[in-house]
Amino acid sequence: MEKCIILANGKSPTKKVVEYFVKKSFSTIICADGGANSAMKLKIIPDYIIGDFDSIKKSTQKYFEKKSIIIKYSRQNDTDVEKCLKFAIRKKITEVVLLGVTGDRLDHTICNLGIVIKYFGKIKLHIAAEKSFLTAFNSTTIIKSKKGETISLYALDNKTKITSTGLKYKLTNAVLPFGMRESTSNVSNSHIVKLEIHGGVVFIIRDFNFMKKHDLF
Repeated sequence: MEKCIILANGKSPTKKVVEYFVKKSFSTIICADGGANSAMKLKIIPDYIIGDFDSIKKSTQKYFEKKSIIIKYSRQNDTDVEKCLKFAIRKKITEVVLLGVTGDRLDHTICNLGIVIKYFGKIKLHIAAEKSFLTAFNSTTIIKSKKGETISLYALDNKTKITSTGLKYKLTNAVLPFGMRESTSNVSNSHIVKLEIHGGVVFIIRDFNFMKKHDLF
């Protein structure tokens, strides 16, 4: 089962974050267009650079032209992150962590959250951004946790029902339609959290630093 990192053109992660996921077997690094600028600053050599190349600096492209495989797609009906995801799917990659997909453009952030839903079922996606780690689920899920971990849950509509075991604020066939109700900053009170999800997709957002400290990923 091959895993990869996709580094986008938003706020750059630290090199330690990239190295953390590489150690967790996310061994292939793909830069989405201007994400290569961040890779250059971090002194990371990506395996692939993919996009329409409207964001990558010419100096960056020249630097990587003999170090990475560079693939240009001119089409404008998908984002650079989507171009990378489609490439990853063709390469039989099954799990991806998205880095650099948030930043000072709220529209880009919302778009990338939407991509997690859009590609749900096609490839397993995570987003690591700042202190947060997001994964989407739509069925019964067992999460390795530790007492005191902050776990937030968000659904999209009132058809999605969630029942929890191992959370301080228990959910029983709860609906968490976006913009109406949520389970922000719930707290684990067990080393295992079980979520029974029916009827739709739920975003689970966890404390990334807590996860790393206690080896919960």
